[in-house]
Amino acid sequence: METRSKLGFDEKAKEACECLLEQFWVRRDQEPEKYQLIREREGVLKAYFLGKLGYRLIVHRHFIKLEKTPAFPEPWMGIQDFRHPRDYAIFCCLLAYLEGKNADEQFLLSDLCEEIVALFPGDEGLDWTHYEHRKSLIRAMQFAQEQGIIKVVEGDVEQFRFQEEYEVLYDVPAVARYFLRSYPEDLNQFTSGEEILAADQSTDAEDDTGARRRQRVYRQLFLSPVMYSRGSDDTDFLYLRNYRHRIQEDIESHTEFQFELYKDTALLTFAESKARYTLFPDTRAINDIVLQFADVVKRMRDEQGIAIRADGSLPVTRVDFEHWVRICRAQFGSGWSKQYRDMSDSQIARDLFAVLVEWKMAAADSQSEMILLQPLLVRLVGAYPEDYVAEAEAGTK
Repeated sequence: METRSKLGFDEKAKEACECLLEQFWVRRDQEPEKYQLIREREGVLKAYFLGKLGYRLIVHRHFIKLEKTPAFPEPWMGIQDFRHPRDYAIFCCLLAYLEGKNADEQFLLSDLCEEIVALFPGDEGLDWTHYEHRKSLIRAMQFAQEQGIIKVVEGDVEQFRFQEEYEVLYDVPAVARYFLRSYPEDLNQFTSGEEILAADQSTDAEDDTGARRRQRVYRQLFLSPVMYSRGSDDTDFLYLRNYRHRIQEDIESHTEFQFELYKDTALLTFAESKARYTLFPDTRAINDIVLQFADVVKRMRDEQGIAIRADGSLPVTRVDFEHWVRICRAQFGSGWSKQYRDMSDSQIARDLFAVLVEWKMAAADSQSEMILLQPLLVRLVGAYPEDYVAEAEAGTK
């Protein structure tokens, strides 16, 4: 039988790599087959992630976690269910409370609420008679439950929305205290998030030629929808150009991703959709509109002769953006979901711009009030098949 140390980076290792990149952690009690798969390829996975991205692979008897930190923080990297900074503060207070609990120990929601009030930072404080404060707690508790760091024994925290004295009994799983990553230095020594990110990367002194730059580039490729050049002096993008063949061979031999490099744009793609990953386009109806809008943008750019900026972005006014949305609606709207067929043009434009920003296909220019359509949007295009178009046209006659 082949020993674990002799196993190479085979198809099973690629599958394990996908799991680690997509999931926060793999819990043994919830996904024993995935857990075992990663354990069997532990050696090659640890070496690859540490060398290329500077990530630690933690293998525990209850879980496996790849500690992923970005090269640069982006808005979409927050907890999507949270709606207010207060949600994050309450969640951190919950983690601090759990630090004092043993595995399988139980606690009541009322006891937790008292502790969170005492731990909550700032002068504003918390008041559970306030509806919005209770909603923040509910969001934090539901997220904690989804992540497996608390377990409901009896009750439903949703009822806390309507009654601040409602009681819920929780259990503390063994993985609870491992959710928050540990740092080699006291966090009080840092004055900004950038300092924390910098400390997390390799301490290689040659920032522009050593391991730190490689890790920074790989993190951008793996964690972001796209990587754009920041100008002629962007050493990270220069690294991509100089080592593109080596990077392509490395990524495509260790994952199912395909590496694509253009003048000012680099990204990882899949030849076909993989349910395991969060990919564009996903199942949201708005993403169909994104693809169709990209087709309209291409035509309008050619017809109107709009000049592309040096960074590859296409500047358009907000008025033109909404006008292009109306053109898109006139051409493709018959196939949209009822939600978007019933929306106003301005509402669709807002939803469309939000998802374009999320996927780094657009950005707002704060100086000119223009919308900058980014190179990734121009790379995509989508339209209905010819048989659908024919049927739609026949239906209107």
